[in-house]
Amino acid sequence: MNKTELENLAALRIKEAGVLLTADCYQGAYYLVGYAVECLLKACIAKQVKEFDFPDKKLANDCYTHKLADLVITAGLKQKLAEEEKRNKEFKLNWAVVVEWSEESRYKGAITKPEAYDLFTAITDNESGVLPWLKKFL
Repeated sequence: MNKTELENLAALRIKEAGVLLTADCYQGAYYLVGYAVECLLKACIAKQVKEFDFPDKKLANDCYTHKLADLVITAGLKQKLAEEEKRNKEFKLNWAVVVEWSEESRYKGAITKPEAYDLFTAITDNESGVLPWLKKFL
């Protein structure tokens, strides 16, 4: 996948998560909106790859994870994240919610309505959400 495809996939997953939330399908909404963040982080990583360059093996290997905290590091955003957390306390709280997401949540049977809405809001909030912050680096 390329950067544009990852960005488009993230937008689609956020839209789908919103539909699932309104249909009271909290487990699916939780999984998909978290997956959208993973896609955006991978789009940030893809931006680093130059056409026709032979890929760095460590970078390539590090991309194949679902751990958001690790993807932040691979994307080169660790310092930017720390700066934003220091500058914006609401963002810091939102990131704390988002970083707890795991691809294993797709197997979790009991995602509550508050958990799903908290994650969705932590990601999509226009003022302090993870999504608007990540879009600065795409």
